[in-house]
Amino acid sequence: MSDVLLITVAPTGAETAKADCPQLPTTPEEIARTAAECEAAGAAMIHLHVRDTSHAPTLDQGLLREWVAAVRSSSSLVVQLSTGGSVHDPLEERLRVLDAEPDSCSLTMGTTNFGDDVFLNPWPFVKDLYQLALSRGVAPEFELFDLGQVHALGRLVREYGVPAGGKVHVDFVMGVPGGMPGTAPALVAGVAALPPEVTSWSATGIGRSTLAVAMASLSMGGHLRVGMEDVLTISRGVPVESNAQLVSRAVDLGRIAQRSPMTPAQCRELLGLS
Repeated sequence: MSDVLLITVAPTGAETAKADCPQLPTTPEEIARTAAECEAAGAAMIHLHVRDTSHAPTLDQGLLREWVAAVRSSSSLVVQLSTGGSVHDPLEERLRVLDAEPDSCSLTMGTTNFGDDVFLNPWPFVKDLYQLALSRGVAPEFELFDLGQVHALGRLVREYGVPAGGKVHVDFVMGVPGGMPGTAPALVAGVAALPPEVTSWSATGIGRSTLAVAMASLSMGGHLRVGMEDVLTISRGVPVESNAQLVSRAVDLGRIAQRSPMTPAQCRELLGLS
């Protein structure tokens, strides 16, 4: 499948305030419209952080289900829920994210300094979340913020095996203050250290590293995650108008690399989903 490109859109995140970025989708209606626009632009999967009626990050079960349903009502995108939530969410609530029945979930492979905060992912939580995903038939996407987490992934699959579909998909999240830098050499090191069980990988560049990481990933045969969770400008000093604008740019970059956007059906195959 080297001629196709998985584009995952991360439209909202948990960090940016709606008041600072009015175009950020933070309601079920806005996320449904965003999903439809991004699928039309070339995305195959959506990575969701949910907001409440005051636009604050939440892991409320009712809202998680409402957002999942909103995406499915307007698109055929593969729905991936973040189990990271915000840096302040309790571990037990993050495990319950899978009760909302997503297709996929993020699974971060270790604790990371996140600016002035700490994104807590202790090893017992990682193991519990992985086993829960396996038992529910939810495809995990392993988020890797540094090289140590790449090695932790190898330890996890050696101990518990690979998902039932035999697919192991990871995403390098790069450029976070406290994690690996968003540079081509860092991505080369991360990919070189991936355990042999990994069947596909993508990369995400935060902020100013967005384009550098995207072009490095494409040059190495990787896939892309883009979206307003990760960057709020389309060029220096120019605000992003919509998530679909970022997806369209990823499609254009992929076209230069002679790769066409993957469909949601192809994404399901990539992740081992029936």
